[in-house]
Amino acid sequence: MNRGRPKTPLVLTTEERDILTGHVRRGKTPQRLALRARIVLLCADGQDNKAVAKRLGVTEETVGKWRSRFLRRRLQGLADEPRSGAPCKSPRNETTWT
Repeated sequence: MNRGRPKTPLVLTTEERDILTGHVRRGKTPQRLALRARIVLLCADGQDNKAVAKRLGVTEETVGKWRSRFLRRRLQGLADEPRSGAPCKSPRNETTWT
């Protein structure tokens, strides 16, 4: 029996699934973004947060965070949000999901 709040189903379009799968497979994708893509793909396949967390070796809170951000902002929700302080000068901070 499931406990807790029911989760909003995470349904991907074909285009979103292709983009996320490409980022997981591409060797040059930063690991933090590849992990976020893996989380979303597993959630879209119907796995619950606990199972995804165990499979990927992260916390349930991490899975919940990226699942909810994806549901709110779709692919753009997986990019890093701006942080306080001086902006990073690294070119790695420029992330696009297209």
